Amino acid sequence: MKKLKFALIGTGGIAQTYAQAFQSSNCCQLVAVADVREESAKAFAEPFGASSFADYKTLAENSEIDAVIISTPPNTHPEIAMYFMNRGVHVLCEKPLCLTVAEAKQMIETAEKTGVVFTMATKFRYCEDVVKAKSILASGVLGEIVQFENAFTAKVDMSKRWNSDKEIAGGGVLIDNGTHSVDIIRYFLGPITDVLALETSGTQNLSVDENVKLLAKTENNIAASVDLTWGINKELPNFISVYGTNGTLHIGWRESKYKINSSPDWNVFGTGYDKVQAFRSKIENFRNAIVSGEELLTKPADALASVEVIEAAYKSLNQNLWQKVVEKSETAKK
Repeated sequence: MKKLKFALIGTGGIAQTYAQAFQSSNCCQLVAVADVREESAKAFAEPFGASSFADYKTLAENSEIDAVIISTPPNTHPEIAMYFMNRGVHVLCEKPLCLTVAEAKQMIETAEKTGVVFTMATKFRYCEDVVKAKSILASGVLGEIVQFENAFTAKVDMSKRWNSDKEIAGGGVLIDNGTHSVDIIRYFLGPITDVLALETSGTQNLSVDENVKLLAKTENNIAASVDLTWGINKELPNFISVYGTNGTLHIGWRESKYKINSSPDWNVFGTGYDKVQAFRSKIENFRNAIVSGEELLTKPADALASVEVIEAAYKSLNQNLWQKVVEKSETAKK
């Protein structure tokens, strides 16, 4: 199997999982790494025998690569992504995709113009339990979906991280973890039409949102609720719960299960969240889309929709009102 040659831009926390994913992949090869901290890039590249660089332009000019993964802070994504697109390099960009809908559209238009494969690097669509859960729901065994819940609730010290700098990140927990939440809701339920975001007090004195409740209504008139926090460790066993007219389904960190109302027994269908598996599946799906035209599990339209919903959610947060979401592209609804 042909190995696709990848470069990685940014060697922060998320890059460590990419390292594990590349180590366990038979079709994706990491050949170049760039980071503004040159020593970090060098240390990261060494186990792979990859080249290291202090900036992405030097990497591009001195490396033979097919694709690039951008794992730098969100405010840098458009510039770096479009630089590589214009060089004919395929781009997998970490979430949040960017800070504004206008930037997202510009990135997608540049990808279309240059003919490269481009999308946002979501991970939960690639979790085996999430994929299995979608199939279970599609089978109709739980009946009609009535409510959908998602929670990312861990105490994390964000006081010295770029994620809590609005100029760099675009906001706080809502854009950071909430981007995952929005994509999960859309994956299971389709387009989001309305959102209401409410912020409660924080515990870390951050200048951005730290604790947020997000309510969303879908095109199919299903209610979804999201619990986002960096300040409280709730130790919840499940990060997704789905309630239907005939039963309940939970996707957990260590176990996933469902049961129908007429039975007292739970049916276990998964062993929980495997981060490295999700990242490996993600980069391999991207590789296959480039090499053989395999359908991307997360399409550019999904990436754009995530930015549109988060933008609407911040408008709601600032106004304490329900906010309409306008998904500009019809393809975002597919």
